[in-house]
Formats: sequence, structure tokens, C-alpha cells
Amino acid sequence: MASSPCGNSNFDSGLEIKTRSVEQTLIPLVSQITTLINHKDKPKKSERTLAAIHRVGQAVSVAVGRFVAVGEAIAGENQELKDEMGQACFEARRAGDAIAQLTDVGSVLPTQSDGCVTVFSERTGMVKAARLLLSSVTKVLVLADRIVIKQIITSRNKVLVTLDHLERVSTFQEFVQIFSQFGNEMVEFAHLTGDRQNDLKDEKKKARMAAARAVLEKCTMMLLTASKTCLRHPDCESARINKDAVFHRMRCALEQVIEIVTEARSCGENKILPASIYNGIKDFKSSVECLRENLYSSSPQSVGSQLEALVERTEDFTDSAYTSHEQRQAILSVCQLARQDTQQLMNAWIEAQSVHAKEATEDMEVAILKTCQSVGELRRELHKVAVGRASDLLKVHGEQLPLRALKAGGAEGNIEAVAEYSRKLTEQKEQLVETCRLLCHVSGSEPLEITCVHAEETFHVIGPQIMSAAQTLALHPSSKIAKENLEVFCEAWESQLCDMALLLREINDVFEGRRGDKRPYLSLPRPGKHLANLKTAKAVKLDAEEQTSMAKLGLELRLLSSNVDTEVEKWEDQEHDIVRQSQSLASMAYNMHLFTRGEGLLKTTLDLFHQAEVLSEEGLQLCSALRTFSTQLVDEEKSAVMTEMEKVVALCQQLQMGAKTPVQGKTATFQKVDSSIQTARGILAVVVSVLPFCNKLNKKYKSERSSLGSPHDWRERQDASTPVKEEGALNSMNSNGFGVKSMEQHMAGLNLLESK
Repeated sequence: MASSPCGNSNFDSGLEIKTRSVEQTLIPLVSQITTLINHKDKPKKSERTLAAIHRVGQAVSVAVGRFVAVGEAIAGENQELKDEMGQACFEARRAGDAIAQLTDVGSVLPTQSDGCVTVFSERTGMVKAARLLLSSVTKVLVLADRIVIKQIITSRNKVLVTLDHLERVSTFQEFVQIFSQFGNEMVEFAHLTGDRQNDLKDEKKKARMAAARAVLEKCTMMLLTASKTCLRHPDCESARINKDAVFHRMRCALEQVIEIVTEARSCGENKILPASIYNGIKDFKSSVECLRENLYSSSPQSVGSQLEALVERTEDFTDSAYTSHEQRQAILSVCQLARQDTQQLMNAWIEAQSVHAKEATEDMEVAILKTCQSVGELRRELHKVAVGRASDLLKVHGEQLPLRALKAGGAEGNIEAVAEYSRKLTEQKEQLVETCRLLCHVSGSEPLEITCVHAEETFHVIGPQIMSAAQTLALHPSSKIAKENLEVFCEAWESQLCDMALLLREINDVFEGRRGDKRPYLSLPRPGKHLANLKTAKAVKLDAEEQTSMAKLGLELRLLSSNVDTEVEKWEDQEHDIVRQSQSLASMAYNMHLFTRGEGLLKTTLDLFHQAEVLSEEGLQLCSALRTFSTQLVDEEKSAVMTEMEKVVALCQQLQMGAKTPVQGKTATFQKVDSSIQTARGILAVVVSVLPFCNKLNKKYKSERSSLGSPHDWRERQDASTPVKEEGALNSMNSNGFGVKSMEQHMAGLNLLESK
């Protein structure tokens, strides 16, 4: 019973739970009902147990009543669901009342001589009521979830209509007016789809949604400058091509979002994912290892064919013009070794079958181990080649030589130079596209494969757009808008290179088994009128233009956050105060980065400012840990650590004061957002520099303590700091580290149960 609402429901096969919020809302209800059903197995209970059961039953009934009231209010706002929702609410209320009656103290006999009470309520009645309640509540939640989908579709339709108007405008005045409306609609769409992305259970769908939303985010600014350029130079063919490509890409991304949300084309996922070598190796190893359980589950020929198909996929590496001779030979050697080991396995397997063995023989066991080891070595070799090439490309292309040359050539009106450097950018694009394809082979998970495909498509599309923008500038070198347009497309290219660097780090994390736990974010549908009585602070959302200007700053914060995580992972003592506080800072900074993209937990500027306050408090906790750490250091080392600590203290105080300072007006609020993110960036920059230094010192003093015995004074200082750490962590939790109090209030109306 406990697992039914969270898996394939057996009480209503037509209801599939696809979002975390629906699943998590049902878990406490299942827990309470399971408790009641289990107690029905025992006919005698003490008065204390009986009172507890009564409280649980009443809590379920009251919570269901509140929940049903919200469901009925949602039905009132959405006439198309009124009948279905009304019926589900009626059934839920009836089941809740039945559970209250079954757990009513008045339904039991008086206390017997042994101090226990005999309960005659039959277990069958409780099970029946529980199933009805879970079925009806789940139906209410799933119906409410349709409203979220409807909101996203409605928002998309509004965006599409405005997009069509934008494409047809002929004057600047009309364009400015419509683009302002478009920006507001895109912000609304971004928030709705961001909530949905975070709430999806399927990681592949979540990755596809993230890819589509990334396209929309980057294309919004491109659409602005490309359209303005086309309006300024209406007879310029390259400007028209540039603009048409942006509009086409935006429509494709909008369509992809709707496909994911409505599951209109389930085969779409399979179309975008090529067969990766990582999945091939995983399937091959699974087939080989299954032989330990069943010698006759497949044939030796099928396993041999499976290996050959796997080796064939490595041709993407060996046939590449960018793979060195040494790398090619290494891959071919490992493939040959895998063939030899697989052949030995097949020989031992055939021999075992010939004597009708019931389980794997010793020779087979050795062959299985060797085969798995050789294909594991193949994966390592391919990973090394793909990641190595990607790292080298990022270093080379980080200098942005072709982009700078295209900007200079365009500004000078030098059409020949633009053509020459367009060819070089094309070569660069082809290298990056192929490298993304290789990374897809070794990514290690389907969500990362989707991200690799997205990166490949982005480089493939933006490259020609940069060239058309450069051609336009070369034809109109005095045009400020053409220059700005080229700049925007070049920034999109640079942004994708940064995204590729982060993707590379995630692929390495998966390969090395270092995947951090992601905090889930739950977002059930947001009913309107019936929650109007909830008090929420006045807050501001950034519009499209402001989010665009924040994007670069947010990206820097994201990279610093990732760098902090990387430095933290190098510490042997993962429970060290400095490590824990730094991890917390990195997590909060990442939330602030997501805010600049219109994603994540921080929805309004008030949320951001609260997060900034909490980040400053966490930074001061880090300073406390650094001060404690410095007590074991000699003068010069101590002075260096204290100097960095003082920088963090000053920045935290600046961040705290800025976050608490009230402002009025949109411009002042935007400036406060900018200041908060810049200060947070400064804090993380210091943390990134101080972490490796402290790690080195920590290792040094740990080594000295090991060689000199085990003096207790340093350990005592560490032990003495532990309560401070725990208290700081507790304070951080109590202060709501994610800064989403208003959101929690908003969602409270949909919670089924409260802690009693």
C-alpha cells in the first residue's frame, strides 16, 4: 500500500504520476494510512495507542477537508474540469469521513482488566476507505496538474501570436511596442516552464526541457538585435537570413517544450539520441555478467555480434581527422584486446554448454572478468580521448581569435577578411560539433547525452548566424545596430563554450563517480482566487532585458560555484568545517545564478535578497571556521589566511547591508540585484583562492602530526569547533537557506497533512 501512489498505481491504472510534487504530496498520506491499516491487525490496544490512532484519523480527515476545499476552488476556476474534479473531491471527502469514523474512540468497547481496549472496526473497511481516498486524492492532484499544462500551452500560444506580429512589423515604433509585450510574455513562459522542469520526475524530459529553455533564453536577445538590424537595413539579404534563422529556432524550441509537457510525441526522445558507446558498453557488460546466472539466456554468437556493433561505434573516434595517430592506435589495441577476451569467453561458454553445465565454470568466470575489464578499459580510453580533445579545444577557442577578427573585419567593411575568418570559424565549428558527438558517446547518462546533443546543435546553428551577422556589418560598417547584433551572436557562442566547460566537468564527475545530490524543487499548480488571503510580500520580477543583462554576471557566478565544488572535492576530510561552509556557499550562489536565468527556487527579487542575507551569514560562518583553522598555523601562514578571511568578512558585511537596505522603484531594485550578485561573486572568488591554500596547509599539518605522534591540542580545537558548526547549520536551516518563504506559504494550501 505504501508504494502504490508513488509507482504504478494499482487503485487507478489510468493515473500516472509524472511530477515530484504530486508524488511527494501523497507520501505523508500513504504513511498515515499505512499506520492505521497496520494497527487494525491488532484487535486489542492500550488507551494511549487508541488515542494516537484517533488523532491520526482525525488529522487525515481534517487535512483531506482542507485539500478538498482547494480542489473545489480550482474546479470553480476551470469549468472544463469542474465535473471530474467535483466527483474526485466528493469521493475524497467521503473517504476521509469514513476513516474518521473508523478511528473514532466511540466505536470501541470499555477498557478491560488488562488495560487494553478491544476494537471491532474491521480491517477490510479501513482498506476500502484507504484505497478510495488515495485514488480520489491522486485524481484531484493529476487533474490539477492538467491546469499547469494548460497554463504552459496558453502562455506558449500567446508567445507565438506575438512572435508572428514581431516578424511582420515594418516600423521601429511598432516593433518596440510589440517587443515589450513579447518580453513580458517570455518571462511568464520562462517561470512556468522552469517550475515544470524542476518538478518533472523523468530526468530525460527534464534535460530536454532545459535544452529548449536555454535556446529560448539565448534567442530572445538575438531576436531583438536581428529584428532591429533587419528593420534598419530592409534590403540586406544577410540580415534577413540572420533574422529568419532566429525566428525558426525559437518556434522549434517552443514546440519542443509543448511536446515534452503534453507528451504529444513520445518517440521524439529516441530521435534526438544516437546510440552511445557508453550505453553499448553497459548493455554488453550486462549480457556478459548475466551468464553467471543463466548459461542459456543468450547465444555466444549474439554476444559476439554485440561486441562488434560496439566496436563499430568507435569509428567515430578512429575515423576522425582530429584524432592523433597514437590515440587511434590505442583505441584499436583495446578493441582487439576486447575481441580476444570475448572469444575466450565464447569458447569457454560453448564448452560449458556442451557438458550441460548448470552454472558458469571456473574458466568462464575468469573469461567474464577479463572481458568486462577490457571493455572497461575501452571506455576509459575513449573517455580520455574525448575529454582531452574537448579540453584542448576550449583552451584554444577561449582566445576567440576568429570572432575578434570577424568583428574587426566587419567594422572595417572588409568583406574579404570576413569571408576568410568565416572559413576559420566554420573549421572551429566543425571541430566543436564533432567533439560534442564524441562527448555524447562517453557522457555516462542519458540526461548528459541530451545536453551534448543540444551543445552540438547550438554550435551548428550559431556558427552560420555569426557569419551572416558579420557579412551584414561588413556591408554596413557604420551601422551601430549591425555591430551590436554581431556582438550578441558572438556572446552566445562564448556562452555555449562556457556551458561546454561545465558539461565537461559533469561528464568527468559521472566517470569518476562524483555526482552531487540535487535538491528537488516541487511546484504543484498555482490556484489563484482561493489563495488570495495568503499574505505575500510585494516583490519584483526581472523583465527580459534585465535578465539578459544579468545573464553574463550570473554565468560568472555559476563558474565560480563550480570551481568551489571542484576545490572542495580535493579535500580528504569532507566533513571539515571549511569544506561544509564552502559547499553551502557554492549551493546558494548557484541558486542566485539560476535566478538570473529565470529558473530555480528564487522567483522574485525579494527571494534573491533574502538568499543574499543567508549567503552573507554562511560566509561569516566560514570566516569563523577559517579563524579556528588559523590557530594551528605559524605566523606567515596564519597572516595569509587571516588576510583572505578579512576580505570575506568585509564582503559579507557589504552584502548583508545591501540586502537589508530598502529601495523603491524598478531601477533601484535592479541596481540592488546587480550589486548583490556582484558581491556574492566577490565572496566566491576569495573562497576559490583560499580553499587550495588551506587544503595544502591542512595536509601539511596532518602529516606532521602523524610523524610526531598524535598531539591532542589540535584535535581538541577541532572538537571544540564542532558545536559551533552544528549550531551554524541549524541556524541556517531555521533561516530558510533557500529564501523562498513566500513560495512555501503559497504552496501550503496544497499540503495534505501537517506534522502533528
